[in-house]
Amino acid sequence: MLTSIIVLAVGEMLTGPAKALFMDEISTGLDSSSTFQIVKYIRQMVHVMNYTVMISLLQPPPETYNLFGDIILLSEGYIVYHGPRENILEFFESAGFRCPERKGVADFLQEVTSKKDQQQYWYLDQEYHYVSVPEFAERFKSFHVGQLMLKELQTPFEKSKTHPAALTTRKYGLSSWESLKAVMSREQLLMK
Repeated sequence: MLTSIIVLAVGEMLTGPAKALFMDEISTGLDSSSTFQIVKYIRQMVHVMNYTVMISLLQPPPETYNLFGDIILLSEGYIVYHGPRENILEFFESAGFRCPERKGVADFLQEVTSKKDQQQYWYLDQEYHYVSVPEFAERFKSFHVGQLMLKELQTPFEKSKTHPAALTTRKYGLSSWESLKAVMSREQLLMK
């Protein structure tokens, strides 16, 4: 029953006119197969319909994790990593931490920023030292993905490329005249 309610809620979100969807913990109460199918469908929709979707999942299974294009790893209020999925392990290896082959990447990402779990992933010959979340966030700024993002964010947005419907230029969605026409049309329909 819970599974059908969750799937129904996700389905309702997908049928609306929104081009950007923000979904929090859509896998709660679902088995890994259902989560995989939903995320796989959303991924196809993103590519076909040019949507933007942000989904938060806690420890997704490896096959579901591999469906994502970009990863935003948040910890203790910091953005530890934000970029392509393909570069995230490279980032942590540059900091001295390696994901074992037996470990799912999502589980590794959750544990590598934790003080009690971090040491098991240290792979350098040097003596281990704890890397705090703020240190990871600073290291990301000097990592090539972080540098590319910083460069992109520093480039001013060219307003001429904005779609006319993207930004509002008026206080109200309809002018007074359009509102009056809509109300009169509705009243005329009711009188008929």
